[in-house]
Parts: sequence; structure tokens; C-alpha cells
Amino acid sequence: MGEVLVKAAAFVFIIFLGYALKRIGFFTATDYRLISKIVLNITLPAAVITAFANFDMDASLLILALLGLGCNLIMVGLGFLAGARSNGETKVFYMLNASGYNIGCFAMPFAQGFLGPFGVVATCMFDSGNSIMCTGGTYAAAAGVAGTGGKSQLTGLAKKLLSSVPFDIYMLMLLCSWVGFRFPAEVLNLCSVIAGANSFLAMLMIGMMLELEARHVQQLSLVLLLRYAVSAVFAWLFYYYTSFSLEIRQVLVLLVFAPIPAIAPLFTEKCQGNGILASLTNSVSIMISIVIMTVLLVMMNLR
Repeated sequence: MGEVLVKAAAFVFIIFLGYALKRIGFFTATDYRLISKIVLNITLPAAVITAFANFDMDASLLILALLGLGCNLIMVGLGFLAGARSNGETKVFYMLNASGYNIGCFAMPFAQGFLGPFGVVATCMFDSGNSIMCTGGTYAAAAGVAGTGGKSQLTGLAKKLLSSVPFDIYMLMLLCSWVGFRFPAEVLNLCSVIAGANSFLAMLMIGMMLELEARHVQQLSLVLLLRYAVSAVFAWLFYYYTSFSLEIRQVLVLLVFAPIPAIAPLFTEKCQGNGILASLTNSVSIMISIVIMTVLLVMMNLR
């Protein structure tokens, strides 16, 4: 438990480090854009490749991937409805920040430390569906709603989806897993070194984008209330109304309370939404998830 809490606390520290360095003038207000390009196009793709290094596709657990995809689709739809009477900027904010789960950088350490090897496999399978949306699917949908998808909506959505480097890499790695292809050790070692910077840069970028303003409280509160209320419903349904083993049900309960993906503020801004508000929401969701997931793990270990 101590190791997980230390890592979670480190994430929060890095976020506030980025914010503090911006406030004292070490970073300018727009420096985060350079880091966002590095994260989107270099470190995150490397992290995806590294994550698949020892991943074996288990067809019997394919339903977990469908659940990961389904949870995202439901939350994207609810986010759209929450902002239905608002302008495009607000709709984009709700769609991109109500949905998605930060599993690779955040929830995976919880699974590795407390749910065993099979729990890690189940987590990876859920994340394979989740990441289809997080790395490009939700972005493409939000771009369509915002009217930034191009002249032809269908063509524009496809272009937005395929223009997401993390999404392209994720699809490639899923295909490689299905056919049993493995990258050479030299490639994986290089990617592992690059991927090591991903969590730090992503959290630092969120801190650099962070801006504390009272006028943001209403939208922030609404999206977080929606997100965690529906997560509680998902957890209840998965735990009591599915036929999975206890270990898988515990994994699902934990994963649906993971925080907003670190990439959400970037996609929010790319869709001409409020990236500053998205960064603040992301930071708050990390702190909320730390509390909820830690309490859940304690309860699981007491049983």
C-alpha cells in the first residue's frame, strides 16, 4: 500500500511543481504546448509499445475489452447530454473529461501491487477497449461535435482518429498481439527508456496548464459529479451482477474509479475547448481517485 500511495503522491507533487514553476516564471504560459507535442507524439506512443512488450491477448477475456469500450461510449454520450444546451466548447469539455480512465499511468500500479498477475492481465484487457477511445476515439467524436472535423463529417472524424499517433500505435500493437508478433529487444529497450519520461511529462504538463479560477467551479463540479456517480453505478453492476470471478470483479470495481486520462486536456484544447479547465479537472480527479481507490483496496484486503 505504501508504494502505491508514494507514487500517487508523486503525481500530485509533479502537477503542483509544474504549476509553481509557471507561477514563478520558469515556464511561460504557452510552454506546455511543446511538452504536449512530446507527450502525444513520442513518450505516450513509446509507453504503449512498452506496455505491450509482455502482453498476450486472451480471447476468453475479450469481453473485458468490450466493457472498457462500452463504459467510455456511455460516458461520452452522457457528457454530450450534460452539455447539450451549451456551446461547442462546453460540450467538448464534458465529452472528453467525463469519459476515459487513466489506467496505464495510474490504475496499473494498484493492480500490480494488490490484485496479482491475473488481475494485471484483466486490467490490460479492459484498457485495450478503454484506450481505443482515450487515444483517439473520444477526440474524433468531440471534434465532430465542435465542428472541427472537416467539411465531410464522416471523413473528418476518420481523419481526426487516424491523426492521433497514440491511437495508431495502439491499433498496431493490438494487431501485433493478435498475430503473435514481438518487437526485437533492442527496440523495446529504447522505447522503455523513452516511456519512462511519459508519466513525469504528462503530470508536469497538466500542472503547467493549471489555472485556479472560481468561475470554473460549476463546470468542474458537474463533470466530476457525473463521472464518479456513474462510476459508482458501474462498480455496483460489475460487482453484484456479473458472473466473473471475484478477482476480475475487484479489478473492474477499481478501474472504473481511475482518474481522467492525462491526455484529455490536450484533446480538449485541440477541439477548441477549455484546456485550462480540463487540466484543473484532471488534477482534482487524481486526488479524488487516490482516496476512493485506496479505500476500495483496504476494503478488498479486509475481506
